[in-house]
Amino acid sequence: MALTAAPEDQALLLDLQALDTKLQQLAHRASTLPEASVVTELTAAREAIQRRAIEQTGAAEDAKLELRRTESDVEVVDARIARDRERLQSSSSVKDIQAFEQELAALANRKSDLEDIELAVMEAAEARDAELAATRAELAELDERIATAVAARDAALDALAADRRHAEANRATVAGKVPADLLALYEKQRERYGVGASLLRGGVSSASGVALNSTDLGAVRAAAPDAVLLCPDSNAVLIRTAESGL
Repeated sequence: MALTAAPEDQALLLDLQALDTKLQQLAHRASTLPEASVVTELTAAREAIQRRAIEQTGAAEDAKLELRRTESDVEVVDARIARDRERLQSSSSVKDIQAFEQELAALANRKSDLEDIELAVMEAAEARDAELAATRAELAELDERIATAVAARDAALDALAADRRHAEANRATVAGKVPADLLALYEKQRERYGVGASLLRGGVSSASGVALNSTDLGAVRAAAPDAVLLCPDSNAVLIRTAESGL
């Protein structure tokens, strides 16, 4: 048996379709928020900087370790110089004195070389520390930007969620006024074809944007006002109003 429904009940489907369209738009906006893209981009940038910070931390630690080794080498040479000087002062052997003096000269050269190395390593360690400090400052600044971006994203999502709740409440109200069999047909067609109701305006179906041909238009004109019709192009429930041009 063909489905029938009062024209005013059928017209409710246009309100329902408008709300469903709005809900789809809200869902799309929620999934494509510019604010969310900003958070994603900043987070990716932070990950790259964090990797750099980890590498620089390793380099800074290696430089400090090398500096400690060089300082230890200088301390060893200083200890040998102090020992040889003490032995030199207590020695009475000319041969031993000459040997100590020669060794002290060699140790002095060795210490000079080590101090040059120590200075270079110290400068390298300071440079590594400065690089790491700059990167950490960059991370801190980026964390502030991310926090701001997250707050903006969450505020946008909250606003969309409020709009969605309002639209859902309105939809429930409208759906409650639609006869069950007509509502079931609308839901079925919307699930299958994406649109559940289409306004016929000036002979054109709003869902498909296509004008009905003369045969289809004749069938619509011949149908009873309470007959539930489907758009031949979109398969949505075709709603006739004073704008339909019949």
